[in-house]
Amino acid sequence: MIADHLPKEFEAAQDFMPLLGTDYLELYVSNAKQAAYYYKSAFGFQSLAYAGLETGNRDFESYVVEQDKIRLVLTSPLKSGTSIGEHIDKHGDGVKVTAIWVEDATYAYKEAMKRGAKSFMEPKTESDNQGSVVRSGICTYGETVHVFVERKDYNGIFLPGFKEWNPAYAPASIGLKYVDHMVGNVELGEMNTWVKFYEDVMGFAQIVSFDDNDISTDYTALMSKVMSNGNGRIKFPINEPADGKKKSQIEEYLDFYEGPGVQHIAVATDNIIKTVTALRDRGVEFLRVPGTYYDTVLDRVGHIDEDIAPLKELGILVDRDDEGYLLQIFTKPVQARPTMFFEIIQRKGAKSFGKGNFKALFEAIEREQELRGTL
Repeated sequence: MIADHLPKEFEAAQDFMPLLGTDYLELYVSNAKQAAYYYKSAFGFQSLAYAGLETGNRDFESYVVEQDKIRLVLTSPLKSGTSIGEHIDKHGDGVKVTAIWVEDATYAYKEAMKRGAKSFMEPKTESDNQGSVVRSGICTYGETVHVFVERKDYNGIFLPGFKEWNPAYAPASIGLKYVDHMVGNVELGEMNTWVKFYEDVMGFAQIVSFDDNDISTDYTALMSKVMSNGNGRIKFPINEPADGKKKSQIEEYLDFYEGPGVQHIAVATDNIIKTVTALRDRGVEFLRVPGTYYDTVLDRVGHIDEDIAPLKELGILVDRDDEGYLLQIFTKPVQARPTMFFEIIQRKGAKSFGKGNFKALFEAIEREQELRGTL
């Protein structure tokens, strides 16, 4: 796990609320059945669980897909006038819930509330013949929420109210392992508000900071701070726009998502060439940097254990920090609006986030914005 041998910056995080890892991410989507097919077909997720009419749920249906330690819950309303439908109408498809695995969901909730959180869901015990789960939740930026999940007394497939979903269609996994980090976009001037929230309410520490001198092009700029819990298993970079000559990718996101929300989900792999090749072959589109990026990349990052040719052919970026190097690539948005996308990352020791790639990456994003007419 990347939590091993943590740099000294993690020591500032206070584990008064121990977090064991990411439990699941719930996306509100307009068609959960089709979204599940997409994530299975394109990203190699496996069928896990289902809730809906067949389980007695009359308001919404959810399909749960998993790959190694990553679980996505894809949820759609079954009728008009629901809060889920209103969320989709405003934001389009996107992440509503970041569920965090904890030992004690009641304790986590009480600690968060004591430190100034706004309640999303009071602790609730849900049970079936496989045991019980306790969940609670707090509000974060925009309409995004964190749900604490305590499942030590549960042996079921996912959560009470879900049944096993085991259709015949089962495309192969592509080697995704776990959620490395998840990035939120907030409005101008709000980044430090949410940095303080994660520090005060959840005991996180700021481990990295980037300003517009680090993250800028001739046209756009942004600022970012990376928040992490004490064991390093949960990392939430937070972005806000900075002044630029034209509209930044953060401003574009805020316009089309109509508020703050999750910009991208970074998922880890142990073999990025194999994973990205499979994604490309299954139809996933990626941002591309100019081929000239690879002319000097080894001068910048030094020796790596990879052959540069397949990295260049696939468009995979390379960066280095004091701990090692990383390989990363970013998909184009995975829904109609230019909002949420995925990052595929392989860490070879590095604990950082690819600062050396920012300029090339954001110029690639600007080329996409120009095609969309939103730059």
